[in-house]
Amino acid sequence: MLSAQLVLAHIGGTPNRRATLKQLLRELNVRGGERQALRSLLAGLVQERRLLERHHVFELVPAPKAAPKAAARAGSQPARAAAPASAAKYDVRGRIHLHRDGYGFVTPEPAARAERSALPGDIFIPPPATGGALPGDLVGVRLKRQALPGDTRAEGAVVAILERRHATLVGTYRHAALGDYVTPFDDRIRERVAIPAGAALPPAHPGQHRTGGASAAAPSDAAALDGWVVDVELTRFPAAGVSAQGRVIEILGRRDDFGVDVEIMIRKHYLPHRFPDAVLEQARALPATVPETDKAGRRDFRSLPIVTIDGESARDFDDAVHVTRLGHGHFALQVHIADVSAYVTPGSAIDAEARLRGTSVYFPDRAVPMLPAELSSGLCSLLPHQDRLVMSCLMEIDAHGEVVKHELMPGVIRSAARMTYTQVNAVLTGDAAARAQFAALAPQFELMAELQAALYGQRQRRGSIDFDLPQPEIDFDEQGLMRSIVKSERNIAHRLIEEFMLAAAETVARHIEAAGWASVYRIHEPPDVKKIAEFEAIAARFGYSLGLGPLPIQRMRVGGGTQRRGRAPRRGATVEVPQPAKFKISPRNYQKLAAQIAGKPEERMLSFLMLRSLKQARYSANNEGHFALATACYTHFTSPIRRYPDLMLHRILKALLAGMKPPPELAAAPLLEPLCRDASVAERRAEDAERELMEWKKVRFMEPRLGEIFDALIIHVTRQGLFVELDGLFIEGFIPASSLDDDVYHFRDATQEWVGERKKRRFRLGATMAVLADRIDPVRQQIHFAPAQ
Repeated sequence: MLSAQLVLAHIGGTPNRRATLKQLLRELNVRGGERQALRSLLAGLVQERRLLERHHVFELVPAPKAAPKAAARAGSQPARAAAPASAAKYDVRGRIHLHRDGYGFVTPEPAARAERSALPGDIFIPPPATGGALPGDLVGVRLKRQALPGDTRAEGAVVAILERRHATLVGTYRHAALGDYVTPFDDRIRERVAIPAGAALPPAHPGQHRTGGASAAAPSDAAALDGWVVDVELTRFPAAGVSAQGRVIEILGRRDDFGVDVEIMIRKHYLPHRFPDAVLEQARALPATVPETDKAGRRDFRSLPIVTIDGESARDFDDAVHVTRLGHGHFALQVHIADVSAYVTPGSAIDAEARLRGTSVYFPDRAVPMLPAELSSGLCSLLPHQDRLVMSCLMEIDAHGEVVKHELMPGVIRSAARMTYTQVNAVLTGDAAARAQFAALAPQFELMAELQAALYGQRQRRGSIDFDLPQPEIDFDEQGLMRSIVKSERNIAHRLIEEFMLAAAETVARHIEAAGWASVYRIHEPPDVKKIAEFEAIAARFGYSLGLGPLPIQRMRVGGGTQRRGRAPRRGATVEVPQPAKFKISPRNYQKLAAQIAGKPEERMLSFLMLRSLKQARYSANNEGHFALATACYTHFTSPIRRYPDLMLHRILKALLAGMKPPPELAAAPLLEPLCRDASVAERRAEDAERELMEWKKVRFMEPRLGEIFDALIIHVTRQGLFVELDGLFIEGFIPASSLDDDVYHFRDATQEWVGERKKRRFRLGATMAVLADRIDPVRQQIHFAPAQ
């Protein structure tokens, strides 16, 4: 009978430890229905990385030279961490980031980067050298090649797994004659996870940890579980020649069941979503209303018509505003932010969980909150006509939008109204019914609009970048399926709240910095010259430029030879080396170009590419300014219900205002920086989960529309094909180069386009085309299109 062990042993006994499919069929005497079984078995062994397949030749995966006993230690107990093997000597420690194509990059730990000046960037790990690592693992890397000029990455091989980042994964259960297994949804994990007999059904009731909805009736045996979505705990991690093994700990439902897609995202991105009992007990012990004793010693704003302005579907209300005009013509802006720090004390169970989560995560039909509902929707939420504790930022702002005075203090408010962006916009655009309904507040809203214009003008004068691009607004039905996608425009109400929050955050950041205290900053570093050069090359094809002149890129020869595209330069190659010290760019360069392309057909595409050329904003204890906002000092202050960095900042500010010392972990930049790094990681994790779920929803939206023709914009061109965005639908997809079949097409690297040999038809960046919705890639959850002939 065919088995993995038989096939591996047979291939291992061949002279070169390799064999073709025809060779295996003949030598193993495989006939009839067993042919397909052998093909499936080989595909599984390739996916598990026990075999390599090159041009239909199957070859045993070479065993790593280091740590040969690692696999033997794997037992039936969950292995949450693997200690480094003593035989595995490595040069650098760091976290590994894997790609779905098998290769990866290791980000060295700060100490390792400081010790090795030849590590300006991440370390490239080719596919055969990942050493059984899974995404996020802490690994030991042996360097094979140092970084060369013009190439920011060294190359190495993983020789030790120092710490496993995660011990679970979510995937689809498969019942098979050759053994049950789970296929992970994370396409960076290419191995199946074997499920031994007796490990398919969890002892706990299925669905008990789902964040919403009810799971379907659970299967009663492994065969009935085929095709269901499960969460698996790894009892054996993958190693050379040995596949991963695990046991099912949760049955989440069928993939198309309502809410299961959210459950997948929560577990795929490892979002903490179960409040520990200690957290829930603390939350239940909180008062239902603000005690009078808690209001003592605070500035009382309850008599003022302070309002919250949020979206219709907002789940928490952590900011409220009030505007008046002073006697000499200046504006008095009050921004009041929920005082979460009054209830979440450092070191408490609620605080530890909030720090772990880092941020709330918002999905279309539910949220995974940072704080329990007793706080996020109750005691801390600035609900109308309820007394609430706040941290208040009072600013006097002149007609030019400059903050000339400010005052910060703890306060207590009573919101006069819960307004929506739609309602405020209706008042400001002259809707008679809205103006009648909110007649008492209408004069204040008009003053807010006047102040918004002044603040926005001030930001524009200093060079702040504002990509005011339309965003998709998606309507879902009761089953969580997309009904429609429309363009969402930011109205004046969105803009005035945005300006007020920016002004308050910048004012608080400057106040703490002026006091000389350590603080949490929201920083955005200037873009790299290499990214700028790539953008300029594309923009030039449309007749645009950032106006920087010749970029400081020096051509150097490393010896003799040519540079191989996509790889490290050979010795002797001519390489382009950026000279960052000579590079000066201002956000005003971006601002001017954004104004030039406004309203043009290429606006969306070039704005998207401009955004890609910029770095991601992040949290840091070291103030490096905010490039996009064109400010030297900025922080996040206005959302402590849903962002942990805001809560940290509130604690620092309250201690400063009270003349006390901050909590020890917030007292110095070196202590703050690890907290800032963790917060940035949590933010990326949440964004990735939210974004991926929306992509899944879009795929489901397109399934019944396969075969239809759409207008599309080419937004990216590669050697593999074209990426397009459907006009008006904000849905992206891929056109494989193999779909360009009406001619023989060649890819032109210099101009980033595909050109037909006979018809000279061109597919280039920024061009529009008609596309046919062709199929769905079930593995990558990607929509494939084809040119509509």
